[in-house]
Order: sequence, then C-alpha cells, then structure tokens
Amino acid sequence: MWYFSSPQIVHGEGALSHLGTLTGERACVVTDATLKRLGLLDQVLAALEPGGMQVLVIDSVEPDPSLKTVRAGAQQMLDFAPQWIVALGGGSVIDAAKGMWILYERPDIDAAAINPIETLGLRGKARFVAIPTTSGTGSEATWAIVLTDTDERRKLGLGSREAIPDFAIIDPALVAGLPARLRADTGLDALTHAVEGFTSTYASDFTDGLCLHAAKLVFANLPAAVAGDAAASEHMHNAATLAGLGFGNSMAALAHGMGHSLGGVFHVPHGRAVALFLPYTIEFCVRGGGTRYMELARALDLPAGDEEQAAAGLVKAIRDLERAVGQPLTLEEAGVSREQLEAELGLLVDNAMNDTQTIMATRIASDEELRELFRAAWEGRTVEI
Repeated sequence: MWYFSSPQIVHGEGALSHLGTLTGERACVVTDATLKRLGLLDQVLAALEPGGMQVLVIDSVEPDPSLKTVRAGAQQMLDFAPQWIVALGGGSVIDAAKGMWILYERPDIDAAAINPIETLGLRGKARFVAIPTTSGTGSEATWAIVLTDTDERRKLGLGSREAIPDFAIIDPALVAGLPARLRADTGLDALTHAVEGFTSTYASDFTDGLCLHAAKLVFANLPAAVAGDAAASEHMHNAATLAGLGFGNSMAALAHGMGHSLGGVFHVPHGRAVALFLPYTIEFCVRGGGTRYMELARALDLPAGDEEQAAAGLVKAIRDLERAVGQPLTLEEAGVSREQLEAELGLLVDNAMNDTQTIMATRIASDEELRELFRAAWEGRTVEI
C-alpha cells in the first residue's frame, strides 16, 4: 500500500490573485530578504489585501535554511497566531516555512525529528500556501522538508504527509525575472526529480506520467528559458511542479543523497549538486540491473536497444543539456579541489549513506562504492563499478 498526496494547484496568468479569496484574521508570510527587495513580497501583500487580514512577515530565511532559523520563525508564529501561513520563495523558503508550521502547531516536537511516521495533527491552527519563485525544487507540491544542521554540517531529509501545502500557486509572472544561472540550477533540479522519480523503487502508475512529461518539458524548454524566453519559462515553471508531484510521491534516489551531502559540506546549490551527480548515478545503477532507463529513454526519443544503451544515451543527453546551460559536469568544475574532496570524503560518504533518499535507488551503494562515485564525479570519468 502507498499514497498519493497533492495540494490544490492554482496555475497560470493571474494565479496570485487567489490569495484574495483567503479568509481569516491573521496570516504569516515567510520569505527572504532578496524577494522583499525585488518587490515580490509587495505583490503578495497586495494580493492578500481583499481578505483584510493582519499580516506578519518573516523575511529571514537563508539558502539551505538551518534548524535555528526554523525554530526562531516558529516562535514568531506562536506569538502572532496566524490562521494562514504563506511561503513565498524557492525550495529553501518553502521548506523552512513547512518546518515553522509544524513547530507552530506542535511546539513539543524537535525540528530535527520531523518524520512521516508520527501523527502531527496539522491544521488545528493554520493552513499552508506555497508560492514558488523558482522553477525546480517542487517543494510547493511535496511533503518533503530539507533543513540544515549547521553543527553537524549536513542536510536533513525530513517530512510528513500532513505537511503537503493546502494550495500551490504557480504564477509564471513570479519567475519572469529569474537570473539565467538560477534558471539553470533549478531547471536541472526539476529534471533530476523527474528522472529519479521515474526510476526510484517507489515509482508507480500514479507518478510515471507526471515524471515523464516533466522530463520532456525540461529537455524541450530549459535552454530557451535560461535565455529568457517567456513561453519556455512558463513551461519550466509547470514542469517543476509536475516533477514535484511525481517524485514527491515516488521519492528521489542516489543523486539526491549525494547532492544533499555535497550541499551540506561545500554549500554547492542544491539543483547544481544533484544534477551533477545524476549521470554518474545512472552509470552506477544500470550495472546493478533492475532499472527503467530503457522506458525513459524511449519516451525521450533516445537510443534504447537495451538498458545499457538507454542509460548511456540518457547520460549523454543530460550532459549535453548541462553543457548547453553552462553547468559544471564535475566536482572540480564546481569548485571543489582534489585536496578538499579527500579531506572531507569520509563526511561526504557518511552523510550520503545516511540520507533518506539514497535507499530509494535500484542499487544501494556501499561506503567504498560511494567513495568511488565521489571520486569519479571529481575526475569526470565513467563509473565502472
């Protein structure tokens, strides 16, 4: 038995106006200082005005949000007592807001211990709206929460099905001004979600179509979106949510486990990190059998005579796309020196091994195999283990 969770999705031109239908006395908007400076916060506050609610703004969320940030935000919510929590931002903001929401409803819970087993009883105090301002993380459509333990220098893969947003507002106007580098990073994050969501051990009929179509949209639109094309940008914004719905209900896999580890140690942006590892993990997993790369490759019109050929074609297509949008293909290109890699390799392997997504891969890597994968990703060589 398994489950499929989804928010109500409001999408397309003018979707932000849906905020005007919310009713209550108080709302809390969670965002970051950059979005406040760019004026997107003002747009959200204006959209909320018809409801006549008092509004608290928490604009202190940082990239890779920490447990400390989440605890502080939850305390502000406890003091203000909102009926609505509105998260405006990329995955960092939305994940932080989910964590704040849980601690606001359940202040007795340790943020680092949020899990899908325990019943939380959310919505006793507030409901949750997610408004993505990047096109990649899919956090607006998932119940996953990634927070950073700064003391242990690792990312925590947390979550609860109760933490699925009530509404996701997918308005293309909110990503019209995204910088090209951010479009590339987040767009490749969406692709990694789609590929891993389709090939993870929890994939199902309910998630396959979402992941396949999201992957097609990314291959067809990411380069043009990075170049600033408005239509391609809207397709990418939709693809990110579709991939979020897909992998959020089938889980990610090894590229995410390694990417989370890299981000926790070296602070490489999440989308850049997971996409960098994706080709290497495909090469690793196909050698263990039981993969679905042939089906995926055929859907993408890539050579697919057998699993090995399909995996090789998929790896080439991913790397070609990464090159087209100026992304690093190796850890060295991502700014990690050989000396840094070797010095932190033990921590990188431990963090990846303990990540919740690593075990969803069709082939489970040993400690030594993870060491080899990290080294292959630094050198840019084919994985042959």
